[in-house]
Amino acid sequence: MKLENDLILRAARGEEVERTPVWLMRQAGRILPEYRAVRSGMRDFRELVETPEKACEVTLQPVDLLGVDAAIIFSDILVIPDAMGLPYAMVPGTGPVFEQTIKSAKDVDALAIPDPETELKYVLDAIRMTKKELNNRVPLIGFAGAPWTIFSYMIEGGGSKTFSKARKFLVTEPVLAHQLLSKITESTINYLNAQIDAGADMVQVFDSWAGVLSPSLYAEFGTPYLKRICDEVTRVPKTLFAKGAYFALKDLASLNCNTIGLDWQMDVQNARELTPGKTLQGNLDPVVLYGDEASIVRQTEAMLQRFGVRRHIANLGHGVYPDTEPEKVKVFIETIKEYKHTEL
Repeated sequence: MKLENDLILRAARGEEVERTPVWLMRQAGRILPEYRAVRSGMRDFRELVETPEKACEVTLQPVDLLGVDAAIIFSDILVIPDAMGLPYAMVPGTGPVFEQTIKSAKDVDALAIPDPETELKYVLDAIRMTKKELNNRVPLIGFAGAPWTIFSYMIEGGGSKTFSKARKFLVTEPVLAHQLLSKITESTINYLNAQIDAGADMVQVFDSWAGVLSPSLYAEFGTPYLKRICDEVTRVPKTLFAKGAYFALKDLASLNCNTIGLDWQMDVQNARELTPGKTLQGNLDPVVLYGDEASIVRQTEAMLQRFGVRRHIANLGHGVYPDTEPEKVKVFIETIKEYKHTEL
């Protein structure tokens, strides 16, 4: 059946749209009291991710409560290393923690290429449920972490400001690093294709830690694996979001993706010049949503003017911060919906 609102898919494909579409990274989460109510009844974050009925419920909330133009399945990028045999825990106040990390060839060899319909069935079930509940109102976005970002957690054991252990591994164990990245990439391709089979209308790859690498390291250990994903996940529009990797925009533009996400520190005009033929996504600074209504409207409209009406999906330059007021988010969304581009 045809989607009632396919603005985001058309914008990604470079087709004409009546207005700029909008969604937010981390839109299903702690900004919404309704999410916190669901979360309060769960043992921990992982239980929510791994319970399809609840993951479906919180995925739908931003569509119903905020009026965004797409849902994004509620999950986590770290389900991939977990399914490969490297479990993680979400520690309150700390974030993800891996009790075991990858240190040797033996560790890499022990990792599996998971069957998504087995080890990741809970995500696929959540997608199937959400598609049914959305009833073709808006598209559903699936996602995965980029191989380098997943690799960085598997080596480092958790979050880090510098990911120096993971970066050291690239320099001291390059052959083994490529072996691990290849395993992650194959797992990710299978996972994204399974999400599409389950009903995802679009997918996004998050390279959250791209910006900690030098251009030369990213060219060797980042971009080639994104290329494999783009070449082997082909049935729906694809978005690449490499946070902090302004140096890689030209290389990303050469890949078989539709949309490139920009963080809030990237210059729109420069990005347009480096990424001809691509749709751009972003890139309002999330802190703007702490301001008053007038400043949110003013800065959102300025963002829309910078991008223009063609080939733009409005979003923040990173995930919405958890202490942002939902009413401020609504101002951002409604400003985009009501904005009239002069060229229309």
